[in-house]
Amino acid sequence: MMTLPGGRPAVETQSCAAPTPGDEVSPFDLERLDIVAVGHVDHGKSTVIGRLMADTGSLPDGKLEQVRQMCAQNARPFEYAFLLDALKNEQAQGITIDTARCFFTTPRRHYIIHDAPGHVEFLKNMITGASRAQAALLVIDAHEGVRENSKRHGYILSMLGIRQISVLVNKMDLLGWEQAKFEAIVDEYADFLGRLGVHPMSFIPVSAREGDNIVARSAATPWYDGPTVLEQVEAFERLEDDLDRPFRMPLQDVYKFTAAGDDRRIFVGTVETGRVRPGDGVVFLPSGKQSSVKTIEALSGPRPDEAFAGQATGVTLETQVYAKPGELMVRADEPEPLVATRIRANIFWMATAPLVRGRRYVLRMGAARVAAELEQVISVLDEQELQSVSGVGQVERHDVAEVILRAVRPVAFDPADVLEPTSRFVIVHGWDTAGCGIALEALEDKGRGDVTGRRFRRGEVSDAERAARYGHQGRAIVFVSHSGEAAHALAAEVERRMFGRGLHSFYLSAADLGDDKDVLAREGHLGRLGEIAWAMTDAGIIFVASLGDVDRFDLDRLRRLAVPHQVYVVDMDAQGDLGADLEIPPAGV
Repeated sequence: MMTLPGGRPAVETQSCAAPTPGDEVSPFDLERLDIVAVGHVDHGKSTVIGRLMADTGSLPDGKLEQVRQMCAQNARPFEYAFLLDALKNEQAQGITIDTARCFFTTPRRHYIIHDAPGHVEFLKNMITGASRAQAALLVIDAHEGVRENSKRHGYILSMLGIRQISVLVNKMDLLGWEQAKFEAIVDEYADFLGRLGVHPMSFIPVSAREGDNIVARSAATPWYDGPTVLEQVEAFERLEDDLDRPFRMPLQDVYKFTAAGDDRRIFVGTVETGRVRPGDGVVFLPSGKQSSVKTIEALSGPRPDEAFAGQATGVTLETQVYAKPGELMVRADEPEPLVATRIRANIFWMATAPLVRGRRYVLRMGAARVAAELEQVISVLDEQELQSVSGVGQVERHDVAEVILRAVRPVAFDPADVLEPTSRFVIVHGWDTAGCGIALEALEDKGRGDVTGRRFRRGEVSDAERAARYGHQGRAIVFVSHSGEAAHALAAEVERRMFGRGLHSFYLSAADLGDDKDVLAREGHLGRLGEIAWAMTDAGIIFVASLGDVDRFDLDRLRRLAVPHQVYVVDMDAQGDLGADLEIPPAGV
């Protein structure tokens, strides 16, 4: 048995022989495993996958011959990588730019292999391909050795929590199958990955072009007694523990119906981890709203008894709860995630423009979309030395950094070392995914900065003089209802009656703050409303406003923006969780 650096034994291989008669398994009963193949550009990962599919008989009938004929007609040498070329511009440029998926089946399981691009310009595509994988094949060119992108890929795999990794040292035939050169690469890369906490299950010397050690063991490596690539793939384990972890379902939407007698509100999303059944108590975070599951809905057929990890599902609740898309649904009897506005995180930055302080971004974590900004760069990783460099003011393209992010509203998440799927996030700038990362820790909120930028100079008229002239002090009254029209109607009537009594009042409808998907615009509208409330009340006017679908965090932000003046909230739906000064049941309006 081959021994890896540090004395670790290589993976124990499992037989890939066909099942004996009478033991045949239906294809529908086979488990599925997602594997991502990564590596520096031109190191041969697409060739590895193509050869693996060809040698296992997984190609469609005639596909191999078709590609050979195409190469002959175009006077191009045949490459197994051509079997995976799905895009015309990929064939033209000779590099993988998207994440291609290919499928093959063994007697043990179905496989989906994601051929992730190796070029540095397409790292975000590589991350997309790796995000759902449970195992990875990392390809290194024996002639070129460990490259900068090889290290980036290793770090990204560690950041995504992929621990089942096999390193394929390709093109060994070009080096005459020298054991010493293979072991030098093993020592260098195993040391690098070890400092990331990643310990590969195997290092395999291969020649993808010639097929050595891909499916069949090579006579050129008598000194190697580890697994072939196929044996290693079969030895990867499908991780089933997501079902036994705490229940987490990011809330994507709430479906309501208009059919007569159908008053269901279905809370829909994809279950990330765990399971939930009717009768289970649930909590929505960060709002803290609670209920219990009444039913689990199905598109057709009978209602399921449970929803579990990996399923897109919908549930109804025993009590009416106004939870908003973006919240995280968890079980009340299980450990809760963290809720914070300040998050310590590891990020990988992909945008051309650097990540800088003072610029608003959109943080997408689960189904949540929240405006956020960079508060601090703690350190940037030196990829060559694996040392953290502090004192850096911004994060450049392709940098790996530890940072503190500040969101304008609380976000629910789990730390990466507790529950990795709900620690992941992406950062959006404009229309582009600019970065990705994992949350490490929730930090104490040291105070919000909504009013720190105010720099107005007041005149000589005091608040007391205005109150004496107007007969009242400045106040802000905000009417809140899920029906924006209802809030508008009542608020406008209140303004009319105040004005009729000689009070200095002014009404502004802000019932529609904008689409939740346009996070920055919505937060901007809310911020402007808060500034208007401050200016109006500071001028001694009774400011009346109406708001539609808001939550407690929106109202808390309005109150902060209006400091030192008071904001009175009238909850027209009597929700009980908005911190309102007055609640009016809908029937009493």
